[in-house]
Amino acid sequence: MNILMALSQLEITGAEVYATTIADELIERGNKVYIVSDTLTTPTKAEYIKLEFNKRSLIKRIEHIKFLYKLIKEKDIQIVHAHSRASSWSCQVACKLAGIPLITTTHGRQPIHFSRKLIKAFGDYSIAVCENIKKHMVNDIGFSENKTSVILNPVNYKELNLEKKLNDKKIISIIGRLSGPKGDVAYDLLSILSDDELLKKYKVRLIGGKELPERFVKFKEKDIEFIGYVPNIQEKIFESDIVIGAGRVAFEALLNKSSLIAVGETEYMGFINKESLDRSLASNFGDIGSMKYPKIEKDILLNDIKKALELSETEKKELKNIIFNETNLHNIVDRIEKKYFELYVDKTKYEVPVIMYHRVINNSEDEGVHGTYIYENIFREHMQYLKDKNYTIITFKDLDKISWRNRFEKDKKYIILTFDDGYKDNYDLAFPILKEFGFKATIFLMGSSTYNEWDVKASGEKEFPLMSVDMIKEMQNYGIEFGAHTFNHPKINMLSNDEIEHQIIDVKKPLEEKIGREIITFAYPYGILNDYAKEMAKKAGYTFALATDSGSVCLSDDLYQIRRIAIFPNTNLFSFKRKVAGNYNFIKIKREEKNRSKK
Repeated sequence: MNILMALSQLEITGAEVYATTIADELIERGNKVYIVSDTLTTPTKAEYIKLEFNKRSLIKRIEHIKFLYKLIKEKDIQIVHAHSRASSWSCQVACKLAGIPLITTTHGRQPIHFSRKLIKAFGDYSIAVCENIKKHMVNDIGFSENKTSVILNPVNYKELNLEKKLNDKKIISIIGRLSGPKGDVAYDLLSILSDDELLKKYKVRLIGGKELPERFVKFKEKDIEFIGYVPNIQEKIFESDIVIGAGRVAFEALLNKSSLIAVGETEYMGFINKESLDRSLASNFGDIGSMKYPKIEKDILLNDIKKALELSETEKKELKNIIFNETNLHNIVDRIEKKYFELYVDKTKYEVPVIMYHRVINNSEDEGVHGTYIYENIFREHMQYLKDKNYTIITFKDLDKISWRNRFEKDKKYIILTFDDGYKDNYDLAFPILKEFGFKATIFLMGSSTYNEWDVKASGEKEFPLMSVDMIKEMQNYGIEFGAHTFNHPKINMLSNDEIEHQIIDVKKPLEEKIGREIITFAYPYGILNDYAKEMAKKAGYTFALATDSGSVCLSDDLYQIRRIAIFPNTNLFSFKRKVAGNYNFIKIKREEKNRSKK
């Protein structure tokens, strides 16, 4: 996916670190990420493009919109992720013009005025970095609760192979900008900690800010160390006995087992232990609190320093484990990336069609009881249409190779053709037509059945043979993919957990030995599944698992419950065109919901 991150800032912010952290993880996964911002300090793999969002006159904002729209078209951007008010305002207009979704991350409290309520500029969806921000967006500004969720700051934490040095003085590090509200907080903290008696016991230092404002010079003269911006803040945090800060700084302090005193832009949260952690997380450690400005009292601060220094290593480790689980970069980017694709599919009303065939026949004697067939001449019409309309037919192995993240490539119309059960007529009738058009497909095989015994036993269906190993290998050598479909086509919901495990996991190895290739795709018989079946599909090592009518419209919402579009005997060319258009499931679900509401 091609993603554009947008920031408005004049110096490094937590939003920048947030954006570059998730950008690098997204790039590692195979996405392309671009960043537009006034400045960019944090090293990143993303391509940086300068855009001065902080110049906010009407003329400048119109220029920003034109620039963004042009960039979206040139880079084939599929979603924009904005991280500030100024950038989200311009991005919202550009995205609307381009017909792509905008997602925002709201890092702080927003100004409450008429224009903000009128033009919210939170995009199609917004991520709040703490619970208090979500409540503020919903209650004070009127943004839809269904269009926002809380996802904490992700931290790309890596264990440092270092030991903490024992120093004569305990190190207290205040970390944050020296400008704006954070600068005011730092000034108030230093006004207390610059006491001569305290400086005999503690080494006080301030990390952050590009330049030292005039009002801070007096503290420097008292031997307080001003380190400024450092690219690798983790080492400085690690060597600190106490960290004072909020937001991302607080998370990193706890991950590195430094004691934390949380002081944000709006609230003094104080010494953090397990008892105070939940309340602190809700406010992003004081950045989004209940006050307009934190009240910092000397006696309380000094008492918190005492308690912070007494925190045991066991308690520090427990806090680290909790925060690691809450801020794990991989898990958080999983959620964000899934939301990107969900928003894109919903906005464009398009998803790669996954088509489901069963049998292909050429005489009425082979119709059978169930309508799981299509006539050879109709199948050829389907394939001719795909050829005429320049569809690119891929298998799930192809999808894995190009990555499902790149399934919306510009000027590509991907489609996946699947056949369930592995009937001999797939070889006799479908295969020649596929070869004629240069097409491939994914066919799901039984592990033990040699004919459609499940239908014969259940409903007296006529026997139809399945393909032989030689047939399978010939098709495989051509480029047909084969997947697993259990041993003998049971209804998963009628099985015990042990039986489910047997049908999904144990079938994989013998089928792989039979065909001489790795199998990465599984299809649930009848499209019936449950949560345990999905877990077994993951445990077995399949990359994809397919359902029928269940599952999300967006393929990547759940790779172990991929929705398919069924082909029936009455699927004529007109009906087929609708089913492969990319928006069929949207129409189908809407129609089903309408019919249910009438009942």
